Amino acid sequence: MKSNLFNILKKELREMFRDKKSLSMMLVMPIMIPLLVIGMSALFEMQMSKDVSEYNKIGFAYTLDNTEKEIAKQTKIDVTEGTEKELKEKYENGDIDLYITKEGNTYTINGENDDNTAAASNLMESYFAIYKEYLQTAYLSQNNIEASKVTNIITVKENIEEIDNYFADYITSYAFLFIIMAITISATYPATDATAGEKERGTLETLLTFPIKSKDIIVGKFLSVSLSSIITGIISLILMIVSLIVAGDMFSIYEDVNLILSPASLIFGLITIVAYSFLISGLCIAIASKSKTFKEAQSALTPLTFVAFFPGLIAFMIGIENNTLYSLIPFLNFTLIFNDISSGTVNYLDIILMLISTVIIIVIVLFVIIKQYKSEKVLFSK
Repeated sequence: MKSNLFNILKKELREMFRDKKSLSMMLVMPIMIPLLVIGMSALFEMQMSKDVSEYNKIGFAYTLDNTEKEIAKQTKIDVTEGTEKELKEKYENGDIDLYITKEGNTYTINGENDDNTAAASNLMESYFAIYKEYLQTAYLSQNNIEASKVTNIITVKENIEEIDNYFADYITSYAFLFIIMAITISATYPATDATAGEKERGTLETLLTFPIKSKDIIVGKFLSVSLSSIITGIISLILMIVSLIVAGDMFSIYEDVNLILSPASLIFGLITIVAYSFLISGLCIAIASKSKTFKEAQSALTPLTFVAFFPGLIAFMIGIENNTLYSLIPFLNFTLIFNDISSGTVNYLDIILMLISTVIIIVIVLFVIIKQYKSEKVLFSK
C-alpha cells in the first residue's frame, strides 16, 4: 500500500515538474508579491510626502493686513488676492487650490472635494488657528488681561503608547492575502492536469486498471498538488519577507518600524500556508475530477478562485476581527489569522480551530473523491 502510494506520488511529481505550465504557475505568481509590496509602499510614500507647493496656492477675496501676510508667509501660503468672481474662475482653471471669502468675522473656505483641496483646506485650518490665537491675545492685551492666564488656562499632556504603523500592518496583511491568491492559482493547473487532463488523454483509464487502490491514487494526486501549493506558499512568504526588508530601507513611512515578523508569527504563518495549501488542493481535485475535459475543469475551477479570495478581501477591507466562530469558516479564517499575525498577535485557539475545520473538510473531500473513483463513471464519462 505504502509502495503504491509512493509510486503514484513520485509519478505525479515527475510529471508536474516536467510540465512548464505547472512550474510557471508555481513560480510566477510569487514574483508578483515584491512588486505589490514595493509598488504600494511607493504609493503610500507619495501620498504622505506631498510637497506643500503642490497645494499652497490660496486665493483671498479680501485684502490681507500685515499680520495675515506674515502668518501666510510662516505657513508657506502662496497668496493670490482678487474678487470672489475672479478667484472662482482661477480655481476652476486650476490656478489656485482653493479660495477664501469673508463676511464680517466669518471666513469661508471654498473648493471641491478632492485630495488637493483637502490638503489645502488643512493648511488653511492651521493658518486660521494661528490668526485666531493672535486676535484673541491682542484683544486680551487691549483689555489689560494677561493673555497667558486665559489662553493657557489648562495644560494638556500626551501619554499615548506607540501603536503599530498603519502602513506596515496594511502592506503585510495585503501581502498575505496575495499569498492566498498565489497558492489558489498554483493549485488549479496541476489539479486539473492530474484528474481531467489524465481522463482526456486516456491515461487515467489505464492507471485504474492496475492493482492499485483508488485511495492510493487519490491520496498520491492530492499530496502532489498540495506539495506544489506549499512550495508556492513558501516561495511567496520568503519573497514577502525580502520585499518588506527592502521596503523598510527604501521608504520613510516605515521609519523606526520593524517590518520583520517575529519568529512565532513566521512559524504560525507557515502553518497557515500549509493548511490552506492542503485545503485548496483537495477542493481543486474534487471539482476537477468531475470534469470530462481539461478545459471544462478550468472553467469549473474559476468560481473557486473567487470564492477563496473574496471573503478574505472583503473582511480585510471592512476590518472584520477574528473570533471563535470565524475561525471555523473556510477561507475567511485564513485571512483573519493572517491579519492577526501581521499585527503581531498569535491566538492559539483560533489557529487550532482553523486546523480542525480544515482537517475535517479535507477528510470529507477525499472520502467523496475516493468513492467517486471507485465508480465506473470515472472510466467511461467521456
